[in-house]
Amino acid sequence: MSAITTAMQGAINGYARFDKAASRTASDAAQGNDIVSDFVEQIEARQALSANISVVKAADAMTGRLLNIKA
Repeated sequence: MSAITTAMQGAINGYARFDKAASRTASDAAQGNDIVSDFVEQIEARQALSANISVVKAADAMTGRLLNIKA
């Protein structure tokens, strides 16, 4: 499995976590429940998404450099 494939799957999972946490935040806010843990989950999911996107960018840059060396 390549780094790009793994990071893309992680980014998809991070986005799904963020979306789920955002929906839960809206639902809990409407019901008057505590939303702090929902916000924490959103922050964690956003950081995971950002980290995975950084991996994709780094792997893409490395691949580009390797292709330039071989050319």
